[in-house]
Amino acid sequence: MNETAAPRTAPLRARAEIDLAALRANVRTLRAHAPGAAVMAVVKSDGYGHGAVPCARAAVEAGASWLGTATPEEALALRAAGLTGRIMCWLWTPGGPWREAVEAGLDVSVGGMWALREVTEAARDARTPARVQLKADTGLGRGGCQPGEDWAELVGAALRAEREGLVRVTGLWSHFACADEPGHPSIAAQLTRFREMVTYAEGRGVRPEVRHIANSPAMLTLPESHFDLVRTGIALYGISPNPEIGSPADFGLRPVMTLSASIALVKHVPGGHGVSYGHHYVTPGETTLGLVPVGYADGIPRHASGTGPVLVDGKWRTVAGRVAMDQFVVDLGGDEPGPGAQAVLFGPGDRGEPTAEDWAQAAGTIAYEIVTRIGTRVPRVYVNE
Repeated sequence: MNETAAPRTAPLRARAEIDLAALRANVRTLRAHAPGAAVMAVVKSDGYGHGAVPCARAAVEAGASWLGTATPEEALALRAAGLTGRIMCWLWTPGGPWREAVEAGLDVSVGGMWALREVTEAARDARTPARVQLKADTGLGRGGCQPGEDWAELVGAALRAEREGLVRVTGLWSHFACADEPGHPSIAAQLTRFREMVTYAEGRGVRPEVRHIANSPAMLTLPESHFDLVRTGIALYGISPNPEIGSPADFGLRPVMTLSASIALVKHVPGGHGVSYGHHYVTPGETTLGLVPVGYADGIPRHASGTGPVLVDGKWRTVAGRVAMDQFVVDLGGDEPGPGAQAVLFGPGDRGEPTAEDWAQAAGTIAYEIVTRIGTRVPRVYVNE
């Protein structure tokens, strides 16, 4: 990821401006939503497309006491960047960099016996106890250990490894399936199952530092799920985990990313002029077209062809025709903003621009995907560092 802090006036083809003051404010707001719990700032997938290292630093400055990543490589990159606090990673595959993780003092998730065996062997080789968090599958059906005999086996083996000085069981955790759907019956069922599995583990002698199951939507709407630690992902970046429940402003959050591009060309065309591949858009009359030099190679969803909103010269425009690999067109309706004018694809929305949620609606997806998919050709420009 290009993390160059370019000046605001740099003549860039496109830019994703990342407002770190907004991110810090979001962390403080989220801490207030869960006053009895520590906050983990999840910076997986390069900080949901915002830049993992700058966002991690800003989150820690604002009071996040944990960082979270999916892959160990992401976590190790944070260590290499000088972040020294607690970091957890949870998406492991056999043969992963267990020893490097142990030596870096990472908290690693273990959801099955194979993982416990590999991390224990790595700890033996490193002559350093591994920090292990046991993951329970309470009903999501992805990673994690099944309740019953499987959980009993994993807990027993972890305790034996702990007695041998090879591991320290630092956490017990799980993940919701439907926390963004308040009232869904699976939520109460998962909470009950999690409490049961925690009670079993603690009854056998596990003494975790943290127990956690709450993601962003649970943190915002389900106080009984907060336990000792809450994992803030999409909300950290100022995007609502469920727009049907509330907008970012309803939760006191502000979107962190503003995506814009410089208009590359403005030209007059007659009525009946086909636009972009397949001519799925034909101008209804004489008009002006503006060329926006970003496309699906930059993360602009092709599914938003004909529907994606863009603010140009103070007016909302719509993608005219198909989004191509490197560019798309907007019908300016006769206006002539001139080459180099700014086209704002999305931002916080308080200056009249579309939001990531508007693009999600246009593409039939979720705002998580809109920000995370913005590609490496788009420089991240950090403001309010």
